[in-house]
Amino acid sequence: MEIDTKKPTVKNPPEQFTGDVYLDMIAAPRAEGQRMVVAKVRFMPGARTAWHSHALGQTLHITDGVGLIGTRDGRVIEVTPGQTIYTPPGEEHWHGATPDDYMEHLAMIDTADNPADTTIWLEHVSDEEYRR
Repeated sequence: MEIDTKKPTVKNPPEQFTGDVYLDMIAAPRAEGQRMVVAKVRFMPGARTAWHSHALGQTLHITDGVGLIGTRDGRVIEVTPGQTIYTPPGEEHWHGATPDDYMEHLAMIDTADNPADTTIWLEHVSDEEYRR
Protein backbone atom coordinates (compact mmCIF):
# COMPACT_ATOMS: atom_id res chain seq x y z
CA MET A 1 0.00 0.00 0.00
CA GLU A 2 1.17 3.51 -0.73
CA ILE A 3 -0.05 6.75 0.79
CA ASP A 4 0.59 9.79 -1.38
CA THR A 5 1.21 13.26 -0.05
CA LYS A 6 -0.98 15.97 -1.54
CA LYS A 7 0.50 17.54 -4.64
CA PRO A 8 0.27 21.33 -5.04
CA THR A 9 -2.87 22.77 -6.63
CA VAL A 10 -2.13 24.07 -10.13
CA LYS A 11 -3.92 26.69 -12.20
CA ASN A 12 -4.96 25.34 -15.58
CA PRO A 13 -3.45 27.10 -18.63
CA PRO A 14 -5.27 29.94 -20.46
CA GLU A 15 -4.67 28.19 -23.79
CA GLN A 16 -7.23 25.55 -22.75
CA PHE A 17 -9.42 27.39 -20.22
CA THR A 18 -11.30 30.68 -19.91
CA GLY A 19 -11.25 32.16 -16.41
CA ASP A 20 -9.76 30.72 -13.25
CA VAL A 21 -9.67 26.92 -13.10
CA TYR A 22 -7.68 24.94 -10.53
CA LEU A 23 -6.67 21.27 -10.56
CA ASP A 24 -5.62 18.80 -7.88
CA MET A 25 -4.28 15.52 -9.25
CA ILE A 26 -5.71 12.54 -7.39
CA ALA A 27 -4.62 9.46 -9.33
CA ALA A 28 -2.45 8.63 -12.33
CA PRO A 29 -1.11 5.40 -13.83
CA ARG A 30 1.61 3.79 -11.70
CA ALA A 31 2.31 0.55 -13.51
CA GLU A 32 2.26 -0.78 -17.05
CA GLY A 33 -1.26 -1.42 -18.28
CA GLN A 34 -2.86 1.17 -16.02
CA ARG A 35 -4.63 4.09 -17.73
CA MET A 36 -6.82 5.81 -15.12
CA VAL A 37 -6.35 9.51 -14.36
CA VAL A 38 -8.52 11.28 -11.77
CA ALA A 39 -8.39 14.96 -10.89
CA LYS A 40 -10.45 17.35 -8.78
CA VAL A 41 -11.13 20.46 -10.86
CA ARG A 42 -12.57 23.72 -9.53
CA PHE A 43 -14.03 26.35 -11.86
CA MET A 44 -14.60 29.85 -10.54
CA PRO A 45 -17.84 31.60 -11.67
CA GLY A 46 -17.84 32.03 -15.46
CA ALA A 47 -14.79 29.80 -15.98
CA ARG A 48 -14.86 26.99 -18.52
CA THR A 49 -12.79 24.66 -20.65
CA ALA A 50 -12.15 25.17 -24.34
CA TRP A 51 -13.90 22.77 -26.70
CA HIS A 52 -12.21 19.38 -26.44
CA SER A 53 -12.67 15.63 -26.80
CA HIS A 54 -11.13 12.54 -25.22
CA ALA A 55 -9.78 9.53 -27.09
CA LEU A 56 -11.30 7.06 -24.61
CA GLY A 57 -14.14 9.17 -23.21
CA GLN A 58 -14.50 11.04 -19.94
CA THR A 59 -16.57 10.74 -16.78
CA LEU A 60 -17.32 13.83 -14.68
CA HIS A 61 -18.80 13.59 -11.19
CA ILE A 62 -20.09 16.93 -9.88
CA THR A 63 -19.15 17.37 -6.23
CA ASP A 64 -20.07 21.00 -5.49
CA GLY A 65 -21.56 24.13 -7.03
CA VAL A 66 -23.49 24.47 -10.28
CA GLY A 67 -21.99 23.63 -13.66
CA LEU A 68 -22.69 23.78 -17.36
CA ILE A 69 -21.80 21.25 -20.05
CA GLY A 70 -22.09 22.16 -23.72
CA THR A 71 -22.25 19.99 -26.83
CA ARG A 72 -21.69 20.76 -30.50
CA ASP A 73 -25.41 20.46 -31.25
CA GLY A 74 -25.92 23.63 -29.18
CA ARG A 75 -27.25 22.04 -26.00
CA VAL A 76 -26.04 23.41 -22.69
CA ILE A 77 -27.12 21.42 -19.66
CA GLU A 78 -26.97 22.47 -16.02
CA VAL A 79 -25.39 19.97 -13.62
CA THR A 80 -25.47 19.83 -9.83
CA PRO A 81 -23.76 17.87 -7.04
CA GLY A 82 -24.22 14.11 -7.18
CA GLN A 83 -24.73 13.94 -10.94
CA THR A 84 -22.32 11.92 -13.09
CA ILE A 85 -21.89 12.70 -16.77
CA TYR A 86 -20.23 10.43 -19.32
CA THR A 87 -18.90 11.83 -22.60
CA PRO A 88 -18.11 9.09 -25.15
CA PRO A 89 -14.81 8.90 -27.06
CA GLY A 90 -14.38 11.65 -29.62
CA GLU A 91 -17.43 13.73 -28.58
CA GLU A 92 -16.53 17.42 -28.61
CA HIS A 93 -17.78 19.25 -25.52
CA TRP A 94 -16.94 21.85 -22.89
CA HIS A 95 -17.71 22.21 -19.18
CA GLY A 96 -17.45 24.86 -16.54
CA ALA A 97 -19.19 26.94 -13.90
CA THR A 98 -22.30 29.07 -14.27
CA PRO A 99 -21.82 32.85 -14.35
CA ASP A 100 -22.91 33.15 -10.70
CA ASP A 101 -21.62 29.98 -9.02
CA TYR A 102 -18.43 28.01 -8.91
CA MET A 103 -18.38 24.31 -9.80
CA GLU A 104 -16.19 21.43 -8.69
CA HIS A 105 -16.01 18.01 -10.30
CA LEU A 106 -13.95 14.88 -10.34
CA ALA A 107 -12.67 14.27 -13.86
CA MET A 108 -11.92 10.65 -14.74
CA ILE A 109 -10.27 9.61 -17.99
CA ASP A 110 -8.19 6.79 -19.36
CA THR A 111 -4.97 7.74 -21.11
CA ALA A 112 -4.67 6.84 -24.78
CA ASP A 113 -1.89 4.62 -26.12
CA ASN A 114 -0.15 7.87 -27.03
CA PRO A 115 -0.71 10.12 -23.98
CA ALA A 116 -0.62 13.22 -26.22
CA ASP A 117 -3.84 11.95 -27.86
CA THR A 118 -5.74 11.51 -24.57
CA THR A 119 -7.35 14.97 -24.76
CA ILE A 120 -7.65 16.90 -28.02
CA TRP A 121 -7.93 20.62 -27.29
CA LEU A 122 -9.79 22.81 -29.75
CA GLU A 123 -10.91 26.46 -29.90
CA HIS A 124 -12.17 28.46 -26.96
CA VAL A 125 -15.90 28.49 -26.22
CA SER A 126 -17.32 31.85 -27.32
CA ASP A 127 -19.34 33.97 -24.91
CA GLU A 128 -22.37 33.35 -27.14
CA GLU A 129 -21.94 29.55 -26.91
CA TYR A 130 -21.46 29.81 -23.14
CA ARG A 131 -24.59 31.94 -22.59
CA ARG A 132 -26.91 29.43 -24.30
